[in-house]
Amino acid sequence: MANPLRSQVIQLYKTLLHLGKEYPKGFDYFRPKLKSAFMKNKHLSDPKDIEMMIARGEYIVKELEALYMLRKYRTLKRRYYD
Repeated sequence: MANPLRSQVIQLYKTLLHLGKEYPKGFDYFRPKLKSAFMKNKHLSDPKDIEMMIARGEYIVKELEALYMLRKYRTLKRRYYD
């Protein structure tokens, strides 16, 4: 029987990979870090631990989105104001 949280973990990984394309240090820096973070926690089997790590990953997604919004805001501000 497959773990029901597996699809959530895969979706989180795909979301983070997509967000990593715009990472300031580049996708080539982001992808190995992301993979190592997921591989470090692959031994987890308790659903509570997995849910905790999914919640941490979703927090990171929100932080990355905020980082990108701030970068876009600063770019627009530089274009139109001195």
